Amino acid sequence: MKEFDKIEKIAFTLAETLIVMGIIGVVAALTLPNLNSSTGNKEKVVKLKKIYSNLNDAYGRAIAVYGPIDTWPRDGNNSDRFASRISEFIKHSKYCDSEHTKECIDMDTDYKLPAIVFADGTSMLFWANLSCDFEANNKLKTLGPDCGSIELDLDGVNKGKNYYGVDMFNFVITQNNGILPRYSRDTSDFVYPDGCFGKTTSSAKWKHYSCTAWVIENGNMDYLNADTNGQCKNSNVTLSETVTSCK
Repeated sequence: MKEFDKIEKIAFTLAETLIVMGIIGVVAALTLPNLNSSTGNKEKVVKLKKIYSNLNDAYGRAIAVYGPIDTWPRDGNNSDRFASRISEFIKHSKYCDSEHTKECIDMDTDYKLPAIVFADGTSMLFWANLSCDFEANNKLKTLGPDCGSIELDLDGVNKGKNYYGVDMFNFVITQNNGILPRYSRDTSDFVYPDGCFGKTTSSAKWKHYSCTAWVIENGNMDYLNADTNGQCKNSNVTLSETVTSCK
């Protein structure tokens, strides 16, 4: 009997157990959304970097086969020509020419541009000018002529927020320096990285339009946790060209 009495004295009561379980539940409810968001962002970073690498590999292969981009025939739709040649060297599950854009990607516009869809649903839209004479508008400092852009939707046509810097990202096609994330330090369109913090617009969709370079270079999406001055919401850290994480 003495042994049973001793066991009863050290055991938890049902009420105590329920209280502890309740506390654990509250803590989990508060922390799991942040953990899920952080994990999701890390997956996006890895995915974006992989696509960026594959894009440049495909672009290099296309040039090796067909010659410099400014020598490609420009009859018909320049964007269709560029997309069809790039798509030869990058794995995808569906190709849409400029007459069937929205079958592959929906950019909330009436643009007629070619697009491709990957097996996981990721969509990519191409806008190209094979004469590469956009430098007067985009003012690439050291990277040479601008030949167009690529818009990427990581979640695909019918998923995600469709916000730039959240699940949509963009790249610049250059004549001599491959495909580059928009906007990098080497462009004068925006001051890097201030243009990533949403100072230029109040629109949720366009707020982080110029954050692709941030993700590629810094390997995170911490700008989503900062205000328009780069001040991190949950710490005293202010993001900048040299301070690249809220941690």
